[in-house]
Amino acid sequence: MTYEDNLKGRLRRQRTKQAITLAMQGQWQEAVTANNDIIESFPNDVGSYNRLGLAYLELGLYSQAKEAYHQSLELDPHNTIAKKNLERLALLSEDKQTSGTSKKVAPQIFIEEMGKAGVVALYNMAPIEVRAKVVAGDLVHLKPHDRVLNVETGQGEYLGQVDPKHSQRLIKLITGGNQYTVAITSAAQGIITVIIREVYQHPSQAGQLSFPPRGMKSPKPYVSEKMFKGDNDYEEMTEDSLDGDGDGTTQE
Repeated sequence: MTYEDNLKGRLRRQRTKQAITLAMQGQWQEAVTANNDIIESFPNDVGSYNRLGLAYLELGLYSQAKEAYHQSLELDPHNTIAKKNLERLALLSEDKQTSGTSKKVAPQIFIEEMGKAGVVALYNMAPIEVRAKVVAGDLVHLKPHDRVLNVETGQGEYLGQVDPKHSQRLIKLITGGNQYTVAITSAAQGIITVIIREVYQHPSQAGQLSFPPRGMKSPKPYVSEKMFKGDNDYEEMTEDSLDGDGDGTTQE
């Protein structure tokens, strides 16, 4: 490999890391620009088309997202990331033409802190057309209704319900003045899990734990940094394949 090839490879890796960082920060318009810049220099970069598709998807530009993912499949017909997201896009309506349609949360929300935070799987979930719109990191909301604790998207759409065991306790604490932040931790394989984190405890609820510990001795991260990259596209990446195409190969 020549010096020029090494230089190009280093430049590509630097730009790829920058594009991933922008996605982690939810800066989707900037991520579009960054990935298009990579594609201009490296037109066969499958990973960049996948990231570009995700950025357009997050911006609500579904037709452009489809175009990016189709380009990825032209370069790699077996690319699982592109196939998965095209299936997801088929369930969504026409372009929303909006920026920042879903709010993201800071990585700290994904710390499962003893007594103050817990991860629960939703049940009685919304139709797939609604579930397809959410990804890991999306900010969602708790909505108590009688003895049921619903979870809704940032746009007010019903996603599912918290199980009765947790609902009973949390509804009582919310009624007493506690406040919580909720975020999607996983939205794949037909299952949605959320982390619920106490961010304010009303004085009247002093001594009441939102999530009684089950032998957990110290705070622990619930998900790795990859979760903050915005989608399973990034979850499937490793440090050794930042510029890969989702199946372990690379394109030069």
